[in-house]
Amino acid sequence: MMINSPAIVIHSLRYSEADLIVTLFTKTNGLQTYIQKGVLKSKRGKIRASFFQPLTILEIEASHRNKGTLERIKDARVLSHYASLHTDVIKSALVFFISDILKSSIQEEEANLDLFEYLQTTILWLDTHDTIGNFHIAFLTKLTQYLGFYPDDSNLNDDCFNMQEGIFQSEDTNIYCVSGNHISKFKEFLGTTFEGSMNIRLSKNTRSEILTMLLVYFELHLHGFKKPKSLSVLNEIFT
Repeated sequence: MMINSPAIVIHSLRYSEADLIVTLFTKTNGLQTYIQKGVLKSKRGKIRASFFQPLTILEIEASHRNKGTLERIKDARVLSHYASLHTDVIKSALVFFISDILKSSIQEEEANLDLFEYLQTTILWLDTHDTIGNFHIAFLTKLTQYLGFYPDDSNLNDDCFNMQEGIFQSEDTNIYCVSGNHISKFKEFLGTTFEGSMNIRLSKNTRSEILTMLLVYFELHLHGFKKPKSLSVLNEIFT
């Protein structure tokens, strides 16, 4: 079966001297993994190794034989040529962080149009904006909505956030209940627009505390989720 679909590059891994194993989140078929033979040494081929930088948005034509082996991409082209995403140091750090998050978060080999459109929209937004200090906080918070564990915001007047249940409550009931100034600031991200969240004023320490809390929240609600290896780099930049 041949598929034609927009696709977002999640991860690529060198395999042998000239091959790449690439993981893409496709619009039509969800998460898919392909092997591209010889792409690292090919100088004239239609498909370039540079196409598979993290979060590149492609249009692909691929053969799906569904025989339990890695599939092949027959043709690919870049849909969106970024202005700054892979050249700006801060944005590059965010790109690797986001791709690490998505690698641990997306597992379904089926279409999720809402999630795809969210990722495409936010990636393009990051490429074209400069006020991005809260981007990773806003991105993760909104991502929970598409992954099925967005916090219940019906009791925002309560001070304690129960990460295990994803609710706000008046007192601690388990070891995953957290409170403090960072939770008060986190509430501001709930229900606001993505652009509006960039105007939320956070100290470096508070931003770090919210990020740490969100990663624990992801660990609690996603089987197999691992804290990104790129977290230390991101913390150096934003904290």
